[in-house]
Amino acid sequence: MATVKVTDESFDADVLKSSTPVLVDFWAEWCGPCKQIGPALEQIADELGGKVTVAKINIDDSPMTPSKLGVKGIPTLMLFKDGQMTSMKVGAMPKGKIVEWLAEAGVKADA
Repeated sequence: MATVKVTDESFDADVLKSSTPVLVDFWAEWCGPCKQIGPALEQIADELGGKVTVAKINIDDSPMTPSKLGVKGIPTLMLFKDGQMTSMKVGAMPKGKIVEWLAEAGVKADA
C-alpha cells in the first residue's frame, strides 16, 4: 500500500518533521465519501511518490490530531510543508481535482 497510516502518536514524526510535503487524509471507516477517494489517493501516492507522501489518519482511532487541527468534516485533505499546513480541502473530489490542487500548491508530477 502506497499510503502511510498515521496516528496521533506518529503525526509529529510522520507529517510535521517530514522532509517532503505530506498530504494528510482525515477519514473514518463509516464515511462513504472517504471510501470513494481512497483509491484515487492510493494512485496519487504511487504516481507522485518521492514528491509527496500521502498519509491517512483515522479520526476514530486518533481523535486528538483532527481536533487540534480543527477538522470539522470528513474527508478533509490537508497539505503540510516544512511542518506547516499550507492548504486544505474538505469533501470528496475526483482524482483530477486532487492532482490539480496539489499542482497549485507546488506538488507536480514530472512533465
